[in-house]
Amino acid sequence: MEKSYEIKLEKQPKGITSLFLTEMWERLSYYGMRALLVLYLVNALGFSDKDAGVIYAYYTSFVYLTPVIGGYITDRYLSYRFAIYLGSVLMLFGHLSLAISGLSYFYLGLCLLALGNGFFKPNISTIFGRLYVEKPNLRDSGFTIFYMGINLGGLLGPIISGTLGEKVDWHLGFLSAGLGMAIGIFVFYFGSRSLPKSIWEKTKGINLTHTHESGTLTNDSENEVVPKIALIGLLSFFSIFFWMAFEQMGSSLNLFALRHTDRNVFGIEIPASIFQSLNPLMILIFGPFVSFLWTSLSKTNRNPNPILKFVISLFFLGLGFLVMVFAANKAETGVSVSLFFLVFVYFWNTISELCLSPVGLSFVSKMAPTKFASFLMGTWFLSTAFGHYAAGILSGYQREWGSMANFYGFFVIVSWFASFILLGIYLWKKNSILPLLESEKTRKLDSSSPIRGSIET
Repeated sequence: MEKSYEIKLEKQPKGITSLFLTEMWERLSYYGMRALLVLYLVNALGFSDKDAGVIYAYYTSFVYLTPVIGGYITDRYLSYRFAIYLGSVLMLFGHLSLAISGLSYFYLGLCLLALGNGFFKPNISTIFGRLYVEKPNLRDSGFTIFYMGINLGGLLGPIISGTLGEKVDWHLGFLSAGLGMAIGIFVFYFGSRSLPKSIWEKTKGINLTHTHESGTLTNDSENEVVPKIALIGLLSFFSIFFWMAFEQMGSSLNLFALRHTDRNVFGIEIPASIFQSLNPLMILIFGPFVSFLWTSLSKTNRNPNPILKFVISLFFLGLGFLVMVFAANKAETGVSVSLFFLVFVYFWNTISELCLSPVGLSFVSKMAPTKFASFLMGTWFLSTAFGHYAAGILSGYQREWGSMANFYGFFVIVSWFASFILLGIYLWKKNSILPLLESEKTRKLDSSSPIRGSIET
């Protein structure tokens, strides 16, 4: 088993290891801090659920809003390397600020983290996408591997920072997240030296060509630019519904684990924040299988296109919250429910995420016109910002829905309705969408020109 996994990695472009590890350490710091955020606000600072939900909404939405600004500034004024360093240092100081007692330091830390993420997030993803210029068929599987790095950090962060924060001291938990960010900076400094020089180049144009049946090469059609941006916009819009439900993990589901879940295992009470590690743990388990599935299906031309993967994702997301409806019904009788309810919820949420988030990253890096590469990657994260904001606000009103079952049932309805509507749009515009998707499979670089753009498929 281990040997076959190493063979698979050998097929991937050189340099993914350094970016994988950089993203892993950065995500360890982010998810470690996120696992503590709502619990810290409610238990340590005495915030109400509603006020904690608002803070969570603002913070998590700004974390994914700032990449639009950071991507725009980078496209025009900064190098990719400098932007990644700038974002990393800002986030490091953000974590250190959270480690200091005082509400003013707390808010300063949140602001620095959000600003730093704005420069780091879109550019690390764009650079990773550039590695697949000559291996477009491995792009989806490569981004799934990259996504595993994200979730390896997401697994370790809540375990380390969550345990230290809940069991020892809240600020020590935040400090440990900062240590993870510091390690990530050093990893990037040494690891980025092995990356191909071409992925750092940034000019206005790229000589992209299509291969036709005649064997001749023609310039990329200007008529495709707007439809491709429209497709990115379409999937970005529907991803809002995904994140609105999915991000209940860090808010309402986090509080459900604290208040309504039997967390005793062999006489030891598991910290509520540890449940935040279930999702990344499952991604590490199932991610390789999903990556292998996409690669295997692509060999027989049966790999679902990104739109259909989004449809599947939203359907599975609804299944997860349907399980949560049953858990909520039982919890409302005053009984602490089995932790296996959350395990099943996170399982379906994880499968849903694997069909949407890494696919979305891959899709944007593939479809975005070169001169808008970072900006459109930021736009993808902008939709995530809207979803996170809605998730935080809704979580604060959980007790005002009449029952928790009604609250979680809302996400079942919304997820399935969004899945149905997206499928309808795809079937309606299928004849227009498929040629755009197919054109990306046959695109090649002009062999007489150096690689100048950010993404080529």
